[in-house]
Order: sequence, then C-alpha cells, then structure tokens
Amino acid sequence: MTPPKPIHSFHIPVMGLAYTIDSPIRVAHYGISSVISITDDELIEKMNVFYSTKFKIPYDEITNKMADFRAKRITHYLNLVDQIVKEKLENFKTELSENKQTLEKYIAMLPNQSDFKIGLQHLISDGNLIKENAIKFLEEHLKAGAIDVNIMTKVDKDNFIKDEALPVEFNDAHAALRGFANSRLESSVVLSAGMNPRLYSYFENFKDFFPDANQNLKKKIILKVSDFRSAMIQGNFLAKKGLWVSEYRIESGLNCGGHAFATDGFLLGPILEEFKQKKEQLIQSAHELFTKALHQKEIPVPEQPLPLQITAQGGVGTAEEHEFLLNHYQLNTVGWGSPFLLVPEATSVDIATRALLAKAQETDFYLSHISPLGIPFNTVKGTSNQFLKEKRILENKAGSSCPKKLLALSKEFDIKGTCTASKKYQDIKLEELVAKKATLSPAIYSKLQQKITEKSCLCVGLANASYLENGIEIKGQDQGVVICPGPNLAYFDKEISLSEMTQHIYGNTNVMTVANRPNLFVKELKMYVDYLKLEIDDMTETIAVAQIKKWNSFKNNLLEGIVYYETILTITPFFESTKNTIFAKLQDYKKELLSIEIPMLELV
Repeated sequence: MTPPKPIHSFHIPVMGLAYTIDSPIRVAHYGISSVISITDDELIEKMNVFYSTKFKIPYDEITNKMADFRAKRITHYLNLVDQIVKEKLENFKTELSENKQTLEKYIAMLPNQSDFKIGLQHLISDGNLIKENAIKFLEEHLKAGAIDVNIMTKVDKDNFIKDEALPVEFNDAHAALRGFANSRLESSVVLSAGMNPRLYSYFENFKDFFPDANQNLKKKIILKVSDFRSAMIQGNFLAKKGLWVSEYRIESGLNCGGHAFATDGFLLGPILEEFKQKKEQLIQSAHELFTKALHQKEIPVPEQPLPLQITAQGGVGTAEEHEFLLNHYQLNTVGWGSPFLLVPEATSVDIATRALLAKAQETDFYLSHISPLGIPFNTVKGTSNQFLKEKRILENKAGSSCPKKLLALSKEFDIKGTCTASKKYQDIKLEELVAKKATLSPAIYSKLQQKITEKSCLCVGLANASYLENGIEIKGQDQGVVICPGPNLAYFDKEISLSEMTQHIYGNTNVMTVANRPNLFVKELKMYVDYLKLEIDDMTETIAVAQIKKWNSFKNNLLEGIVYYETILTITPFFESTKNTIFAKLQDYKKELLSIEIPMLELV
C-alpha cells in the first residue's frame, strides 16, 4: 500500500534535546513533519506540565519515584502532542474555510505545482470562498505533518535502584522506545548513532511495528545512516526479526548539525547515487528476510514489499539544491534542519541564542570535541555554555555536576557509569595527567589537558534553551546553553518567519543576504579535507599501520568523489549560474588533497 504523498517536500529533523521538542505542536497543522527527541524524560515532563497548563488539559505529575516513570512520561507527552495537533488541525481547517486571507497566506507556503496547492487555488479562483466546498476539500486533503520521534541508539545507559541493576528493558533507549510504542501515535521512530542489537531486538515486543491484516504499519522505523553498506546491514538485521525499515534517512557525515559521524571520505553525492542505483537491491534483500520472519511469527505476510522511502539532509540551503536532490536522486523529502533554528514559529530557542546564531559568521561554526560521547559535534562560538565552562576551568573547577547522567556511559571508574563531562571524571583524569607531566612535552601536556576539560554537559546545555524560552525554572549548576547548528547556518543572518522559510525552500523568495555561499557539495568537501588535515596534525600517539591505511583510503575516496561531482555537473541542468565556480572549487580542493602528505611508518 503506497503511503499518501506528504503536503511538503521537506521535513524538520531532530535538533538537540529541546530545539524540536515541541515542533509538531508549532508546525504539524500546516502539514509539516518534524522529529521530537525522546532522550530527556525530565525535559519531557516539564513539557507535559507546560502544555497541559497552556491548553487547560488536566494532568497529574509523573515523578521519578514511580515505576517505569521514564517510559510513562514519554507516552503521556506524545499523546498530549497528538491531542493538541489534532485540535489545532481542525481549528486551522475551519479558519482556512472561512478566511480568504488566511487561505491565501497558506497557499503561498505550499510547494509550487503541487496538486494540493492547485486545488486550494481553485477554491478561490472565482473570487469567492465557498465554505462548504472548502471544508470538504480540506477534510480530504489537509493532513497533519508526522509527529516522529528520535532515539540515539547508543544513549542507552544501564539504570539502577541503589546498587542493583535494573533489567535491560529499563535502559534509557529501551524505556524511550517503550514510551513511543505505548503511545497512540501513528508515526515513525528515527534511530540514529548506529546499530544497537539489543535495542533492535526489543522492537519485537511491540505489535505496532509489525504489519496488520491490511499490510499497514501503525508505527514505522526510520534509520538515519551515512552510507549504503550500513543501511543494508541494519535493514537486514531488522528484517530477520520481521521488522521493516520504512525509510533510510541519509545525512551528510560532516555538513550537518549535532553529532557528526564522518564517513571514510565518502561524500554525500556519491552516497546518494549508490542508494539510487541500488534501492531495489535494498528492498528485495530485506523483503526476502522480512517475509520469512513473518511466516515464522505467524503474522500476515505482504505479497509485495512494503513501501520504502529514501530521504536526505545536511547542508541544504537553496531551492535549487532542494530541487536537485529531489529530482536527481529521486528522494521522497529533504531535511532542512539548522535554518529552522532562526524560525521562532518552528523551533524552541531562547532569544539570546537565536540572536547569536543570526550574527554568527562562517568562521564561528566549527566541529568540536565537546560531546561526552567522543563523537565530533557541530557547534558555534560564543555560547553561554562555552563562557561558563571556560570560567570554571580558569578557577580550577573543571567539569559539570552531572545531574541527569544521560551520558554517564563510561564504566572506567564506576559500574553505574560516569560522564566524561562530569567533575568527578575530569578530576580523576587530570590527576592521572599531572602524574605523567614530567614525561610529556609542554605542548602535548596542554593538548591532553584540553581534551579532558573541553567536554560539555550536553544533557543540561541542550535542554536549557527551551526552559529559557518558556520561562521554566532552571535548577542546579549553571550550564548555559549548548546549541548544535550545522555550518550551513552561517549563510542565514536574521530571524525568519515560517512563511518566509517555506517560500525560500520552494524558490518563491530568498531569505539569504550572503552572496558567496558555497554549494552544499563543495562545502561538505571542504569540511572533509579540513577534517583529514586536522586528524593528521592532532595525532599524539604512535601511528599504526591501520591508521595510515585509513587515511590513504579517506584521501582516495575524496578524490573519487571530486571526479563524480565533475561528471554530474556536466550532465545536470541544475547549477547553470554557478557551475564555473563549483568546478574551480573542486579543482582547488583536489590540489589541496594531493598536497596532503600521509605519514609513513618509521623504519626501526
């Protein structure tokens, strides 16, 4: 059964813990799909209280003393969001059917030449808005955008009651999945950060992830991946359990917001090309395993493969790039993330942080090592979190109080887990480093010291913006705000309305004032070249043979990616006005790559 075509050809991906925590409430009634992070149940409980109060919906607090509180908080919030979205959708339909000006404004937000847009235009083409006709058309065609959720698969900390470990189903990601599965949403869970076999197996406990008698999935699985091989491995793993992946969401390895999972030099264009060429292979491989598993489970078996969508995100900034991705790679939708941080109607960001993002220049956005997960993390200079962290370091008080412990995943010093951003962890590591000081050069010592203290408390920092925006009290040690935009945000320099942003995406206006923004593929290539150079320069230990091979492979894959882009540019009708500039930049980065010297093994 083919799913209905979405109203919009873009979606808003998850951003941080709080930035899209209530995006569906803000934008779903316009038909815009977005993704809520369900990592932080404390934040979610605060949102339960906030929105129950705002919409005058009775609510009883779910305290952390209650059994399975984490999952229950998530279930309640998702049901609350669903209830509010449905109410807002009905109210919006009524407003559209009665108010010609509102209808005209909404039409301007829709993709050009879409059947839905044309149908709405016909409703007012004779100069009169006939309410009965409008209501009938809107009931049939205006559907809310998806209320999807995100789980970072590796953020799956064990939990304890005193010193007794709880069963694995009470691990953080497991409980989050249960919270979603028990909700009444009919939407998708986006799994990011790689494969977690225990978590993937846990899906089998919930019937909503299996097809019903009509071959429909009430709840669907989306995998965020960075290459085809990973998609095939993870998709087949789930298929063997009778679980179908309904969408592969391909994200640029580096030109994205939040955590950056760098590929081995494989660029977005060649990756998307592989998915385009091998999509049928992906479907058939999974379908064979999927149907076999369903037979064994005695679940109705679809005769044909279930629908599978391919989407992409990371660094998209112009209508031309948007259209190129949709057309050339035959994508279903394209994710627009970071630019929406400047849209107050769509995301939850405090005033000061949004102003910081608007004025930030290209050199202010950087790939940091502040994440306790040990994964590169895109951020921007000048955040309140950076200021407070550096102040504590200068006062010899490095580290966070670690109140939430969502990222307390290191078992090095405590079986219950310790966060590498915590004061407890950093104090021990700094003591160990001081003991080795005599054997290290000042430069190496300083670099190792910085590696310990640069970690930030993401659990608190990524939630604070929503508290500040909504006037919710923040308790405990002041961590300020951590924000995780992709570098593409450098080219957007003002607060933008939702209408302006959607019209920008569809090419009906331009909200960017920066004239020299690089093409998204060129920008990503530059980031990968810089990443390789920095990796080589930052090496402080003896270089192994495997590392040298990896760097050589990385370099060669980038060179092959450049050849791919040169080929595509010669055949595509897109980018006509910028082709010469793109070709020139590709040649510049090719020369830069060829000049990078990969270290050789020293002969003993």
